[in-house]
Amino acid sequence: MKITDEAALRALYGEKLGRAVRKEQTTLDSHCRAFIAASPFMMMSTFGPQGIDVTPRGDHPGFVEVEDEATLLIPDRPGNKRLDSLTNLLENPQIGLIFMIPTVRETFRVRGTAEIIVDDALNARMGIKGRPALAVIRVTVSVAYIHCAKALMRSRLWEPDAWPDARPLPTMSEIMRDHAQDHDKPVEPEEEMLARYRKALY
Repeated sequence: MKITDEAALRALYGEKLGRAVRKEQTTLDSHCRAFIAASPFMMMSTFGPQGIDVTPRGDHPGFVEVEDEATLLIPDRPGNKRLDSLTNLLENPQIGLIFMIPTVRETFRVRGTAEIIVDDALNARMGIKGRPALAVIRVTVSVAYIHCAKALMRSRLWEPDAWPDARPLPTMSEIMRDHAQDHDKPVEPEEEMLARYRKALY
């Protein structure tokens, strides 16, 4: 059976639980700010002409700044120049964020709208190692809330005894060779690739 309306969904799952609705915040209180300040990693979702994109963003804990009670600042660093998220935001300002903290089973979710800011003083302030941010994504928060631990408990993401003993995939260089069909190019050793990445982080 294909589910096609909310009534059918509710018949299957039941009504929303009261606290799950009441926990939503429209401003960033001390708990929200503490989670953001401790988070070195988040996933950012945008929507554009090609569809939905989700991209990882990571840096030192607190790399996303709270500008005020309803505004976040995300520094944009050098990357692969695809600019999927940024070009999506030019078409559609809607954005979704999920923040994560190692060892913390809960996540922090944000939904809002975003704009791309280029300002020399702001870029410099949000820079690192003497290198300014290329741009800053300013997010106006519409809804924010802590998400429960069930997903991370099921996945055992932060439990070392559940981690694989070795990488369960080919190296990134091998995958890139096959996906880009660069079969005439040699596979870059993993350590060389990581060293190259480290030079280009900022």
